[in-house]
Amino acid sequence: MSDTIELAISALEEKLPNGFDGSVKFEIENEGSVIINEDGAVESSDDADCTLTADKDTFQEIMSGELNSTAAFMQGKLKVDGDMGMAMRLASVLA
Repeated sequence: MSDTIELAISALEEKLPNGFDGSVKFEIENEGSVIINEDGAVESSDDADCTLTADKDTFQEIMSGELNSTAAFMQGKLKVDGDMGMAMRLASVLA
């Protein structure tokens, strides 16, 4: 597991200590994937209700609060595939 994936899991578990109602996969380009669901965050490339794809820097900016996920999407830095409502619910929790 890469350091980036380990940090992603840690950041997501800190922001969502009780997991998330639904499943969202974060694909971090050239690093791997993390899924967050009701069980917490784990490294996985399994299917999810929604997939968010970004490069490492964009993901780190979103997790640190430097970049709003909606702004990242509007700027083309974050791609969303699947349930847009699920992505919006997660964005409100991560903000």
